Amino acid sequence: RRAQAVCIPAIHLHMTAATMQVSQKDFEKAQEQLKLLKKDPGNETKLKLYALFKQATEGPCNSPKPGMLDFVKKAKWDAWNSLGNLSQDNARQKYSELVSSLVSAESAGQKEDASPEEGRHDGYETILVTTKNNITKIMFNRPDRKNAINHKMYREIIKALEEAGKNDSTIAVITGNGDYYSSGNDLNNFTSVQPGEMEKMANDGAVLLKEFVGHFIDFPKPLIAAVNGPAIGISVTILGLCDVVYASDRATFYSPFSQLGQSPEGCSSYLFPKIMGLAKASEILLFNKKLTAAEACAQGLVTEVFPDRTFQKEVWARLEAYASLPKNSLAVSKQLLRSMEKEKLHAVNSNECEVLKERWLSDECANAIVSFFQKKSKL
Repeated sequence: RRAQAVCIPAIHLHMTAATMQVSQKDFEKAQEQLKLLKKDPGNETKLKLYALFKQATEGPCNSPKPGMLDFVKKAKWDAWNSLGNLSQDNARQKYSELVSSLVSAESAGQKEDASPEEGRHDGYETILVTTKNNITKIMFNRPDRKNAINHKMYREIIKALEEAGKNDSTIAVITGNGDYYSSGNDLNNFTSVQPGEMEKMANDGAVLLKEFVGHFIDFPKPLIAAVNGPAIGISVTILGLCDVVYASDRATFYSPFSQLGQSPEGCSSYLFPKIMGLAKASEILLFNKKLTAAEACAQGLVTEVFPDRTFQKEVWARLEAYASLPKNSLAVSKQLLRSMEKEKLHAVNSNECEVLKERWLSDECANAIVSFFQKKSKL
């Protein structure tokens, strides 16, 4: 028994040492694999990787907390500090597992790309664009980020609208991949900006937003939104520029501009009062009221609501019927419906973007975004 009592700890120690060696080897291999990834894993994942790397190499967070307005350094510090007393061995292991999952996901995506969906358009990373049965479908495709719209996604949607406006399709449809339609503006568009670059960010952002909304105003064919789940911010406001909006009964519509110290966009400051009346529009655009699909339909923002379980089947049956109608007749009729408003809408878009640029540079907006992230980190 004594011999066994001596041997058991010895075996245990030997296994632990071996595991540590393997863990260190995997950790080093993971660092090399990370460099080979072609697709950006997103800011949230990069923060996790940063935090785990620091914990694995230096142990618990030991640096002073950055200032509240130094968004990038503060986000990194918060991520590292959130790991608490996680051991360096466990941090190495978690880092290796996270990198392995990213490699596997990218590999699976490459296999899927090797046999693309019929009619799929190449050259997009954040959206899926397909043309089939005279319908061009533009699908927001960042389901892991609730289809939040980052700068690349803005530019890709602009490109997709340009292509859809010129190709042989009869109608275009915008929808979301996953549980969300879109969670709106990716707030990492703001937090990744260095303090000295705020003015450039605001100017560039206003130019990009104006171009983005302008493409919805000028789109020459019937444009239909199939809102498959919750919609927030810019993904709600541009619905006023769509010709038809179909929604799942699971969808909600929320534009928390005041909560984030910002102001309306997407021509909503003009179109929402026109669609639903000033009082109802004020509740949504000033006081952050969230609408259910039924409420949005009752107020005229949504054309029709479908049960979630039959949403895809019923909506796409409608869309295929629409796409069989004479293409030129639809395009000419849309222009008649929209032509009288175009000049006004472009003026509204330009004014909204100028106001937003001022909001983005204000202390009030910066403080509101910091407050939002602080509340989010406590959930």
